[in-house]
Amino acid sequence: MALITHVKWSRFNLYDRLIASLGTTVSSELLELALTHRSYAYEFGGLPTNERLEFLGDSVLGLVVTEELYTKFPDLDESRLSPLRSGVVNMRALAQIARELDLGQYLRIGKGEETTGGRDKNSILADSLEALVGAIYLDKGFAETQNIILNWFRPTIESASAQGLGLDSKTALQELCAARSLSTPEYEITESGPDHDKSFTAIAVISNEKFEVGEGKSKREAEQAAAKLAYDKLNARTS
Repeated sequence: MALITHVKWSRFNLYDRLIASLGTTVSSELLELALTHRSYAYEFGGLPTNERLEFLGDSVLGLVVTEELYTKFPDLDESRLSPLRSGVVNMRALAQIARELDLGQYLRIGKGEETTGGRDKNSILADSLEALVGAIYLDKGFAETQNIILNWFRPTIESASAQGLGLDSKTALQELCAARSLSTPEYEITESGPDHDKSFTAIAVISNEKFEVGEGKSKREAEQAAAKLAYDKLNARTS
């Protein structure tokens, strides 16, 4: 009994450090659910997973960032707001925030994912961050969740504004390639995961050169991420 008590105390003591980094409290039940990946749940007899919280958190996150962009950029139309949002909220950006929170160390994942580096996979970190947003929303309501999300994303939004990411990344890359007499960018797409939870990766190919992998939950998001990575690399080179 003493050992079980110690293990339980240690786990929630660990969660206390996560809560401190969030700047808010979250019920232990919701927090543990948000951190439970399906690989762990399946190994332990079909426990509840964080996927429902992820579904909820994705919507809350999208609403908060969309409202912020709508308010901050009153002169941008939908055709520029949409790619700007994709440049701010995507798998890579979510995973980066999760890493800043050290979220990976708190995840409950299965042995298979553990051995293949699941604690640092972009897809798992991004999904878990969305689940965490869902948990905060259920426990604290919209206003407090909005403040937390904006604390995470305001630097990214400011950076996006400064770098002109209101422009479509694919279009910007195509124009850069034309200016440098390079071939029109093409994209190699791969997909993985079940139909209800697919992930996509894309690689921009320009004049036979392959650039870094972009990730997303849709083909468009993955292509935009890949285009941004290729644009940044090309733009850093001398003409």
